[in-house]
Amino acid sequence: MPTTRAGRSIWALLAGLLPFTSFAAESLTIERIFAAPDLSGASLRGARFSPDGKLVTYLQGKATNKDRLDIWAYDTTRRQSRLLVDSAALVPQEAALSPEEEARRERARTSSLSGIVEYDFSADSRRLLIPLNGDLYLYDLTAAADRVVRRLTDTAAAETDARFSPRGRYVSFVREQNLYIVDLISGEERAITQDGAGLISFGVAEFIAQEEMDRSTGYWWSPDETKIAYTRVDESPVDEVERFEIYAETVKVIRQRYPAAGRANAKVDLFVATFTTRGIEVRELPAAAAGDGYLARVNWLPDSRSLAVQRQARDQQFLELLRIDLESGVATRLVEERSNTWIDLYDELTFLKSQQAFIWASARSGYKHLYLYDLDGRLIRPLTSGNWMVVGDAGERAVEAVDEQRGLVYFTANRDTPLERHLYSAPLDGSSDPGEIERRIRRLSTTAGWHSSALSSNGRLWLDTYSSPDTPPSLTLRRSDGRMIDALVPNTLDASHPYGAYRAAHQRTEFGTLRADDGQILHYQLIKPINFDPGKRYPVIVDVYGGPGNQRVRNAWGGFPRGNEGFFRQYLAQQGYLVFTLDNRGSGFRGTAFEGALYRRMGSIEIEDQVRGVEFLRGLPYVDASRVGVFGWSYGGYMALMAMVRAPDYFTAGVAGAPVTDWRLYDTHYTERFMRTPTDNAEGYRDGMVMTHAQQLRGCVLVMHGMADDNVLFTHSTALFKTLQDLRKPFEVMPYPGSKHALMRFPNTGPHGYETVARFFARTLQERTPCRP
Repeated sequence: MPTTRAGRSIWALLAGLLPFTSFAAESLTIERIFAAPDLSGASLRGARFSPDGKLVTYLQGKATNKDRLDIWAYDTTRRQSRLLVDSAALVPQEAALSPEEEARRERARTSSLSGIVEYDFSADSRRLLIPLNGDLYLYDLTAAADRVVRRLTDTAAAETDARFSPRGRYVSFVREQNLYIVDLISGEERAITQDGAGLISFGVAEFIAQEEMDRSTGYWWSPDETKIAYTRVDESPVDEVERFEIYAETVKVIRQRYPAAGRANAKVDLFVATFTTRGIEVRELPAAAAGDGYLARVNWLPDSRSLAVQRQARDQQFLELLRIDLESGVATRLVEERSNTWIDLYDELTFLKSQQAFIWASARSGYKHLYLYDLDGRLIRPLTSGNWMVVGDAGERAVEAVDEQRGLVYFTANRDTPLERHLYSAPLDGSSDPGEIERRIRRLSTTAGWHSSALSSNGRLWLDTYSSPDTPPSLTLRRSDGRMIDALVPNTLDASHPYGAYRAAHQRTEFGTLRADDGQILHYQLIKPINFDPGKRYPVIVDVYGGPGNQRVRNAWGGFPRGNEGFFRQYLAQQGYLVFTLDNRGSGFRGTAFEGALYRRMGSIEIEDQVRGVEFLRGLPYVDASRVGVFGWSYGGYMALMAMVRAPDYFTAGVAGAPVTDWRLYDTHYTERFMRTPTDNAEGYRDGMVMTHAQQLRGCVLVMHGMADDNVLFTHSTALFKTLQDLRKPFEVMPYPGSKHALMRFPNTGPHGYETVARFFARTLQERTPCRP
């Protein structure tokens, strides 16, 4: 593979891939939003350090196809960049994804990407494991000339969830519902399980774990790589749902085991396979069984003799961390968490190497914070404290690294403002006094805005991806104290930048706050239309999500870290709309009081806050209160419909994409977390159903939905269609044959989707034509 000449930066390399664009004021088009090169510029997807800290590796789209990814690397010592793996060189023409891989990517929200979407480093940083086109490839990074590639698998069935063992001797993966390993020394492939078939699978994260619990795997290597813990998933208790995936020229009948709210979940058991001189010995761990609850997380303790298992109750108001001794099979409870609403699942559990202790995350104070425990479950001290949250970029793991030599934990949080993310450090030792804890926390990122961080394993080097609403994401390599080493991607917004031609038409984002009825603060953002004249009155489009675990109002670049929503907001502003976004109570990362306000009553408190936002807009002299539209997708689609039927005096027109309409039809873990079961909360489910309030619909509504959606089933929309037809209410429909939940991200359906939304609002808000029947 080619390398750049010494000293050439990543930005210099990537700039060569981007055509120079002379600066001129141009308006965005939806076609350009989806075209290459990416309007956000030469950003690095998934930038991270190799285990030895010598390389920064990342995925980069091709100049001619921004969604087909290759692996690139930057040498942190030589400050050189090079292409490590060209996906087209490995597989010139990719085949269709296997059903298993398609499902995994849909859960991971990477289904619109191609090429290399994931990879794994060996512990010694000498090799890369690359899943591509259904097979596995091993890249040797130590060869001086032509890097050696070894194809590990060549089978008709696809391998998924592939990774190195902790010391790098083995590669493990799942194939046809069974767990396998390959010994990289002997080349021998061995099946750890053989009985996976039909409704039984091994080493696979069940649907609920992948979709709602942020657990994408079903197996875990011990640190000494002599054992593998793995799940056995039995889906036979789960109701079989027959749904239809409607394509342009065919219809597929899918019989899917779908655990709807109040119904049975899959049965998940935990086993451990031990490699001995006599072969593989397998034993079940009954102490890990969660009954009708959930096997939430599995980790190994550093000594490889015990497992740390998190079990969550079915009502999600109780969570316990167990240490299970493998020799005796006995479980000891280390930590328990209780809540009157629900307990979120976190990934911050970190076992220290220099002392018998671990870091644990909990929202017991009302905000998510870090705590230090000993291995017997005794609290040593809180590590963070205050009316703010330790929270990652979009809710992901927030503990970025632990430097035990210096006694520091590095983490991402919203301590300074909920609108931003910054990197902080806190000492592992010291006082338990909240004031003293607060005083010893140090903020390392300095510029106001959104910082996504990745640290080397020893915590000494830091990748800082920074953006603001007017500044596309840049990437710098820094020392952990904040000192910059190199600008890997300056991404300066000048005339040569892909967004440069649209810079003059770019509308600034204004931020502000309102008060909810209970006094809590609501954050909003407002983009005014191009050539704004305060003497005119403009139509408004409310861009909404509004559901748990999500934040829309951010001091960040709109097109980053994923999706085209930010560019579409700019497009709408350039079409003459005010674009308004408000994070209502119930949305994410604001603490238990703010998020828990919707408990047992989804679709109510959120609409109250969105109405509060429209009341604020009505007070502005340049807002036409008779022309207020609302647009959202998924939970946002649900919110758009509920706004139209519960607040018809405030909203004129609405577009609902892939909306939930009846929470009884959605899955167990998500729905019951916030609503309990339909039996426990019948009134809440009835009141949270769109159809219950459909009689009040007066405005124009457009419903868009993928006809092969396996997340929010198309049944949600057809149930609404029947109710609106029975009520003789006019409405519009745009179904997408063969498309799944994330259809707005795909280049073949996304442009049509956004153009459909734009045309609908042009008719209903600007031209004021009557609603179509």
